[in-house]
Amino acid sequence: MTNAILRLDDVHTDIAQYQILHGISLGIPEGGVHVVLGRNGAGKTTTLRTVMGLWRARAGAIVFRHHDITAMRTPDIAQLGIAYVPENMGIFGGLTVEENMRLAATGGRFDDQRLQRVFALFPAMEKFWDRQAHALSGGQKQMLAISRAIIERREMILIDEPTKGLAPAIIRAMVDAFREIAQETTILLVEQNFHFAKALGTTVAVIDDGRIVHRGSMADLAADQRLQDQFLSLSMDAH
Repeated sequence: MTNAILRLDDVHTDIAQYQILHGISLGIPEGGVHVVLGRNGAGKTTTLRTVMGLWRARAGAIVFRHHDITAMRTPDIAQLGIAYVPENMGIFGGLTVEENMRLAATGGRFDDQRLQRVFALFPAMEKFWDRQAHALSGGQKQMLAISRAIIERREMILIDEPTKGLAPAIIRAMVDAFREIAQETTILLVEQNFHFAKALGTTVAVIDDGRIVHRGSMADLAADQRLQDQFLSLSMDAH
C-alpha cells in the first residue's frame, strides 16, 4: 500500500512458548480511524504492542513511514511520533491530572494552544486539573489517557479498547472527540464495541487466531450483515 503510514509485513510474534501472531500483514493509510476487530485473545493487543516494541516480532517487518521499527526500542519508536494508549490506560493514580499531563509533554512544558485544544475536547481535564487520577471516574481516566497521548502533536496514535466499561453517554462523547483527533492524526483503534467502531472507522481489519481474516472499508462491513455474521463474534454484536 503506497500511501500507508504504517505497514506490517508477515509479522510473527511469540509470547513465552506461545505463538500469538501468525503472519500479520496490514497497511494503515495515513489519516482517519483504522479499526482492528476480533474476539478476546485473537491477537489485537499483541499487534499494537508489537508495533510499539513492547513485544518483539520473531519474524517479519514493521515500517513506519520510511523507518524500519521492527527492532527499535519503545522510546525510540515514540520519538518518531507514535503514541500508545494501552487497555489499562497507563496513567499514574497517585499524580494529579496536571502531573500526568506534564509527564507526557516534552520537557514537562505545555504549549498553551495545544493544552486548550485538549480542554476543548475533554472539558473534564480542565475541571479536575488538580485532582489525583485515582479519584477520577472510569470515563475521566480514559479521557486523561487520551489527553496524554495528544498533548504533543503525534503522527499516529494506537488506542486499545477505549470504550471498555464506559457508560453509553461517555462513549458518545468519545465518538465526537475521536473524530476531531482524526482530523490531524492517524488513529489505529483496537475495539470490540462494533457500534463505536463503525461510527468512526475508515478501514477495518478483523483478526482471528493471530491472522487477518478480513480487511476492507468500514462502510462496506457496516452495510453487509452477512460479513458481520461471518467475521464478528456474538459478544461484539451485543454492544
